[in-house]
Amino acid sequence: MNDHPYHQRKIIEYTKNLREILLTLPSFSKDYFRAIEPTTSPKTRVSYAYDIRIFFNFLKNNNPLYQNKDLTSLTIDDLEKIQVLDIEEYQEYLKLYLNNNKELTNTERGISRKMSALRSFFNYYYKHQFISSNPALMVSMPKIHEKSIIKLDTDEVVALLDYIENCGDLLDNKRKDFYEKTKFRDLALITLLLGTGIRVSECVGLDLKDVDFKNNGLTIVRKGGNEMVVYFGDEVYDALYDYINLERNLITPVEGHEGALFYSIQKKRLSVRAVEDLVKKYASVITNKKITPHKLRSTYGTTLYKETNDIYLVADVLGHKDVNTTRKHYAQMNDDNRRRAARAVTLRESESK
Repeated sequence: MNDHPYHQRKIIEYTKNLREILLTLPSFSKDYFRAIEPTTSPKTRVSYAYDIRIFFNFLKNNNPLYQNKDLTSLTIDDLEKIQVLDIEEYQEYLKLYLNNNKELTNTERGISRKMSALRSFFNYYYKHQFISSNPALMVSMPKIHEKSIIKLDTDEVVALLDYIENCGDLLDNKRKDFYEKTKFRDLALITLLLGTGIRVSECVGLDLKDVDFKNNGLTIVRKGGNEMVVYFGDEVYDALYDYINLERNLITPVEGHEGALFYSIQKKRLSVRAVEDLVKKYASVITNKKITPHKLRSTYGTTLYKETNDIYLVADVLGHKDVNTTRKHYAQMNDDNRRRAARAVTLRESESK
């Protein structure tokens, strides 16, 4: 376990969440989650547990064999009875279902993730010969239709940073007062996301001690718990330096939040949700695009690939374990090539020629 208190607390939080979810699942489920612990993060295990609970709730609410049974009382024999048709019906169910009288939907990616969790779950019991087949493996995964990357254009990046830096005079008194208290933080945070491509979870987990101004480096904890140093340029340096010296060092944090790099107005470590709201608030002023912290990461990745044409460098800096993930997102035909293609074909010669 690393020496970052924030990440230690998150691990404890996820561990508690998993134990609570397991209390609502068949007792044999504990074996599966114990088995995948060495190769998965606590957050991944919690996500899998939520997904698998959706499956068992589906069975209880839709399959006559399970309607009169308590989920916690289900046995391996009940798992053995599940057929391919049940899995196909579940996949269809995921497109639209009710949870506490609330309609929920899943995109292709959401369905694919839940099906991957179910495949892994069944595969464990099949591999250990608790069940005779893996029906989840016999159901085709949904086709994922690639979407164009939503990102900020160069002029939008400039407009966004300029607005954060200078928008005080455009605000009413109440909003201006709030803005003045967090101006340097907001500018530093968004400059950091745009200038390094780190994930929002990595950003909020930063401590002051993780910033190395001597080497222009940040020590971050990647998904899975591995530490990595990410380097930043002069613009990030200046924004972080100003924030730390003009705002951050004047804050007396709430007990238990000492050491954090970014603080909320309540003097607590800034949360992921707060950063998402902050990005949305500023970006909505300068563009109609739906910009999130992940879209700022996409902006960085796209720009870095365009400038270096080095997909391996982009994968390394973004922390992708598989370079194919990076290639799929950032090494596609870019807009400049598409525009050149549009100009290459002439349907009718101009009369002036």
